[in-house]
Amino acid sequence: MNVRNKVTKRRLAWIGGLTLAIIFIKIFSTNAEWVEEAYSTKVYAVFSSFFRILLGWLPFSIGDILYLLVIVWFIWKLWRFSAKLFKRKLNRKWFGNTGYRLLIIGMMVYIIFNIFWGINYNRKSIAEQLNLELAKRDTADLKTIERLLLQKVNESKQALINQQAPYPSNKELFKRAVACYRQVKKSYPFLSYKPGSVKSSMFGLLGNYFGFTGYYNPFTGEAQVNTLVPKFILPYTTSHEIAHQLGYAKEEEANFVGYLAATSSTDTLFHYSTYLDLFVYANRQLFFVDSTAAKDFATQLLPAVKADIIEWREFLRKHKNPLEPVIRWAYGNYLRANQQPKGMTSYDEVIADLIAFYKKYGRI
Repeated sequence: MNVRNKVTKRRLAWIGGLTLAIIFIKIFSTNAEWVEEAYSTKVYAVFSSFFRILLGWLPFSIGDILYLLVIVWFIWKLWRFSAKLFKRKLNRKWFGNTGYRLLIIGMMVYIIFNIFWGINYNRKSIAEQLNLELAKRDTADLKTIERLLLQKVNESKQALINQQAPYPSNKELFKRAVACYRQVKKSYPFLSYKPGSVKSSMFGLLGNYFGFTGYYNPFTGEAQVNTLVPKFILPYTTSHEIAHQLGYAKEEEANFVGYLAATSSTDTLFHYSTYLDLFVYANRQLFFVDSTAAKDFATQLLPAVKADIIEWREFLRKHKNPLEPVIRWAYGNYLRANQQPKGMTSYDEVIADLIAFYKKYGRI
């Protein structure tokens, strides 16, 4: 057997083996019960805890460094490709070898991503875990929940004004977020979060222009928060990213778990951040069906709350860039590819969970 045939057989073996692994992941992921019982609460729970123990003590994000190395590698490869193209050193063999390597890398990244975290996109929803009855929300439901959120936002903001407490450091804020999860565990043991580990993003400035306030790294299990955004956004964002660490992959799910944790504590700062974000989500949904009512609710916000919203809008305006539509389109397609058909508006879907929660428990 010549060398060429050996190489071809070895390559086919690799492609075949990785294809079988991907098929297994796809089949396994079709059953939410399998995912919940065998993966999310067992395999993933071990992965997640292990990574937080291994990397949580470091003051910087290994995941961010990993991303940076990938970017540098990609730029280097692009430079080499450009040099070969300019010198006309590209041929069929080069394209064949490069195509094979890219295929293998892509398949391996997909497998690792799913084993380490991605399968969670197919787990049972938090609504199912709480036995909430999700129904198609109508205008009356939206008005009811918006009225309740308006009250909560104004009350919590007034309490913060009365307290006159200085805003905590990032380190202290992250500790308080972990404390929120210690509290919510008493009501919902499956939300146990130990050990805790949240880090500031190394790419905060870039995040301001790319539009992210936080993100979870599925390859290192780290939760990163962009601490350069307006401070009142950070508490709920931190609770949201911790929910991702617990395996709630969908944005709607992470939003609702973050809400449960933040509002289970007595921390007014987390209450305000959470209720403000939820108020904005609900107001946006109400606007599409009754713009007059949505505007009326917005006018009833305390002046201090309105000032925060204006600050947030000004921040977004200041960091707007020509690439924003492309970034939103790409991220929206990523969400759709991972069981979130509404794309970027998936975050807003937390309001459906909140309405169902209110109907069952009579509180938010």
